[in-house]
Amino acid sequence: MSDFGRKDIGDKLESTLKPDSQKTTAEQAKDKVTDALDGAAGKATSENDKSFVQKASDAVFGDSK
Repeated sequence: MSDFGRKDIGDKLESTLKPDSQKTTAEQAKDKVTDALDGAAGKATSENDKSFVQKASDAVFGDSK
């Protein structure tokens, strides 16, 4: 199972729960970059190679294929 390059589920939750209006410009930029990298890593990884946590995260946050 490979979670290499994936955004931690805790980071995803924190990012989602905190409104953009309460984030600094740097936090918003970081979210945009890490979300893009996570999405790319998710699409590049076979469903069979994803951990249970990443499969669940993809289902909840919409990063699945």
